[in-house]
Amino acid sequence: MTTMSAGARLRAAMAAEKPLQMPGAINAFAAMQAERAGFKALYVSGAGIANASYGLPDLGMTSLDNVCEDIRRISGATELPMLVDADTGWGAVFNIQRTVREFIRAGAAACHIEDQVQAKRCGHRPGKQVVPKEDFADRIKAAVDGRQDPDFVIVARTDALAVEGIDAALERAVLAQEAGADVIFAEACTTIAEYQRFVATLGIPVLANLTEFGKTPYFTVDELREAGIAMIIYPLSAFRAMARAAEAVYATIRADGTQKAVVDRMQTRMELYEVLGYHGYEQRLDRLFGKGD
Repeated sequence: MTTMSAGARLRAAMAAEKPLQMPGAINAFAAMQAERAGFKALYVSGAGIANASYGLPDLGMTSLDNVCEDIRRISGATELPMLVDADTGWGAVFNIQRTVREFIRAGAAACHIEDQVQAKRCGHRPGKQVVPKEDFADRIKAAVDGRQDPDFVIVARTDALAVEGIDAALERAVLAQEAGADVIFAEACTTIAEYQRFVATLGIPVLANLTEFGKTPYFTVDELREAGIAMIIYPLSAFRAMARAAEAVYATIRADGTQKAVVDRMQTRMELYEVLGYHGYEQRLDRLFGKGD
């Protein structure tokens, strides 16, 4: 087990892989699958927690404690460092500082704080509103001041591009950088040129969000590397596929009265055991208590 903090592990991953691909993990098992696929870091989406853990839309309806519970579950299953969605920080200065402290305690490596109003919306939906740029900078200052681990990564997310345009978004990004942000999350970019403007304007890494069915095209790693992007998140890609697969299985069992037609789509028991390291647990039981009859 590594003695590096989660934040230090994320910084090491950012240095080793450019851009750093961070798939969304909605729970501990998904995180383990992502690790087996070779990823070096994870993203924990606020939408993923709301949708998958609570059956709620991504409208700021989950609490700090809700999110920390999922962070603890995932950090207990893998040492991959996690960037976690902190929405607007759950309040003003002291709330934001508490959010950062609780995220670190739960095992997160980084969080992103955004500039939407408290009654936030999904970043790729219409009707978003952002707070004044000075308030956004104050949120970032609070987050930076609240971290007890200096390696914990503070990501400043601006949603202003879709609301006020590229120049306003860049101005906000600069203010966030001056406030101490380690990374800028440029939300809902629609072109490589927009990403290039963020990279050219700033002196810190820029993150791209490649969520599906949103405003941002499905750019490749090579395209974003060429643009200078340092981090890429895929917030709900696996979750969307899981949900579609589950719909098909439920519908088939209900219609056919048997699961026979969809068994070939399922992970086998032995494949599940392999991900979990099941046989290793059994072997430890045998060593501790002796093999049964």
